[in-house]
Amino acid sequence: MNALISVSDKTGIVEFARALHALGIRLISTGGTAGLLAQEGLPVTEVAQLTGFPEMLDGRVKTLHPKVHGGLLARRDLPEHMAALKAQGIDMIDLLVVNLYPFEATVAKPGCTLEDAIENIDIGGPAMVRSAAKNWKDVGVVTDASQYPQVLQELKTDGKLSERTRFALAVAAFNRISNYDAAISDYLSSIQEGGGRALFPAQSNGRFVKLQDLRYGENPHQQAAFYRDLYPAPGSLVTARQLQGKELSYNNIADADAAWECVKSFDAPACVIVKHANPCGVALGKDALEAYSKAFKTDSTSAFGGIIAFNRSVDADAAQAVSRQFVEVLMAPGFSPEALEIFKGKANVRILQLAMPPGGATDWDNGRNAIDVKRVGSGLLMQTADNRELNLGELKVVTRKQPTPQQLEDLLFAWKVAKFVKSNAIVFCKDGMTMGVGAGQMSRLDSARIASIKAQHAGLSLQGTVVASDAFFPFRDGLDVVVDAGAACVIQPGGSMRDEEVIAAANERGVAMVFSGVRHFRH
Repeated sequence: MNALISVSDKTGIVEFARALHALGIRLISTGGTAGLLAQEGLPVTEVAQLTGFPEMLDGRVKTLHPKVHGGLLARRDLPEHMAALKAQGIDMIDLLVVNLYPFEATVAKPGCTLEDAIENIDIGGPAMVRSAAKNWKDVGVVTDASQYPQVLQELKTDGKLSERTRFALAVAAFNRISNYDAAISDYLSSIQEGGGRALFPAQSNGRFVKLQDLRYGENPHQQAAFYRDLYPAPGSLVTARQLQGKELSYNNIADADAAWECVKSFDAPACVIVKHANPCGVALGKDALEAYSKAFKTDSTSAFGGIIAFNRSVDADAAQAVSRQFVEVLMAPGFSPEALEIFKGKANVRILQLAMPPGGATDWDNGRNAIDVKRVGSGLLMQTADNRELNLGELKVVTRKQPTPQQLEDLLFAWKVAKFVKSNAIVFCKDGMTMGVGAGQMSRLDSARIASIKAQHAGLSLQGTVVASDAFFPFRDGLDVVVDAGAACVIQPGGSMRDEEVIAAANERGVAMVFSGVRHFRH
């Protein structure tokens, strides 16, 4: 049995090769890998010795040879293939171990040049992988160090790889080649004339890995599956671990993502309750229990069957309070043993644990998408994600009346919530708690009225509240509606041709108003 080994990442390769040798498998290798194995005292045949042709062009050509690809591609069940090998003096290669030049890691480095990228495009490696994977019925192809243990175990136990394993390895190999080629295409398609890279490449190649098939999609007559990015961001929903409960549905996952994205945007202990993709209750508190209790008060009717997310661990007190309502999904960075024990009595509740993102300078470090994608008929819309943060120094007070320090805190809180509410969004808040949420209406006036009605039904007074509007008020009537409801301070982007009319109305009504200069449409 012959094994050809040619790896860029040499993690674990010496131990793997030593184990292959102990099983009586002949080792064939290239360049640096051959040198390493020989240095470790392993008998190894260099590819140049096998082919009778030296490596050339600085190593660009070394395995592109019939004695390599003939040994990989020959079908053992076809006598004419075996005769051709014998006539040409070609040995069969039964196991191929290859990982590719680090193209993805190279182009991710700051200052990577086009020349650097080109030199890290592997040619011989992918060619061998494709040959071996095509001939999977006779050849095993190993493309990642994580596969070494299983391969060795089967070889030790059975003396060969099973057909099932060879096929699985071939699928993994073609997936790796696909991802590798997509990374090259994405990079080269982004190169602009005169240098630099475009944010959106001329061709975009999505790379996603299926996590699970779902029972159905948004509705029972639709089929669905859940995928993750090839390289998911830490602290993103796809990294969650389900601790108990029924299988997640399509709608569960969509709503859970909305809740998690919102709750992790707060530094203080927070709770977010989401129903049908909109926050129906958001609050801050001294701990998880207080945050939940305040969030639940906003709209206890809509919270029924909702998704609840915390940015702090859930203890027994918070768990006891949550367990009194019907909840579909509960998610948090952690759960005390007592909290988990409480929910054992509600076995259908889906409990997800996922780490808060580590923080940092980039969106990826914060567990957020850098690019958002929306499917349209036979096409995609792509945009940078709405990850814009706002601080007090960016607020512009445009009225005679100035917001109080407490109102300024509530304005920023309301603004964060509004970012996660479907447009047109109107959000009343006070003391770190949503008091009324109006979402997804065709008219901003209707969103304001609905938010007021919800507060009334919840028994909450809107007197002295602050209001966030995700986009500007095109006329003064929207401002009048929220002030009539009790708002004392308003935050909006500004930018309407009638800004002066709206500012005059705010002065007339004796309320404070600030412009954020940022719009947060969410469709």
